[in-house]
Amino acid sequence: MKVSVDFDLCESNALCEALAPDVFELDDDEFLHVKKPDIGPEDVDAVRRAVAACPRAAITLDEGAPEAGATT
Repeated sequence: MKVSVDFDLCESNALCEALAPDVFELDDDEFLHVKKPDIGPEDVDAVRRAVAACPRAAITLDEGAPEAGATT
C-alpha cells in the first residue's frame, strides 16, 4: 500500500501527523513530509484515520488490487 499527499491541497494542519506520526511529519517550517510512503500493515489503520480526518482531502491511500485468492 502506498500513501500520497496532494501538496497543492495540503494546509499542513498536522492532523495526519497526530494520527499517524510514523508516516507523516511537519518540519520546522510547517511543511508536511511523508516519512514512509510505502505503508505496512502496522500503519494502515492510522493512515486510514488520517485520510478520513484530512479537512482538504489531500491524502490518498492506494490499497492496490486485492491479493490473489482473496474474496470480497
